[in-house]
Amino acid sequence: MYYLLYPKRTYLIVSGKGNKRNVMAADWLMPLSDKPFLVGVAISPKNFSYQLISENKEFVISVPTLEMLDDVWIVGRNHGPEKLKETKLTFVPSVKIETPGIKEAAANLECKVIDTKKYGNYTFFVGEVIHYTYNKEIFPNNRPDVKKAKFLAHSSWAEFVVNAEKLYSKG
Repeated sequence: MYYLLYPKRTYLIVSGKGNKRNVMAADWLMPLSDKPFLVGVAISPKNFSYQLISENKEFVISVPTLEMLDDVWIVGRNHGPEKLKETKLTFVPSVKIETPGIKEAAANLECKVIDTKKYGNYTFFVGEVIHYTYNKEIFPNNRPDVKKAKFLAHSSWAEFVVNAEKLYSKG
């Protein structure tokens, strides 16, 4: 029944460090607080990312755009770190944690795990965003340029949509 909540924005979760790292696609992510800036993501214990986040207590949320769709599909459909060889993702060092970010992403949010809790067959990781970097052309004046960015939203198993080019303003 969870599909009734879709479409949902799609993010990439980077975990691990050095040669032991992984990237997964995640729709089940949400902000929890702005002071401090907290985010939560639900990850299955069957996922390699779960193991890496549990071990290292950190992760990066990378914000993909339409130009990254092929890589999002690869890391979302396949399991294990060997899938990274099929992608064109470029890893870049983070500033405050050892887990890298993704160069092609619109933004990278560096997170330290502050809490975990199991809900059903998933574990909810709460991360405090301790640093972030972003593409200033996509986020001018601290606002997303949705006409330029083409943020991805997962609509169904193999279908994605992007944000509309028309903005509806109430203020």
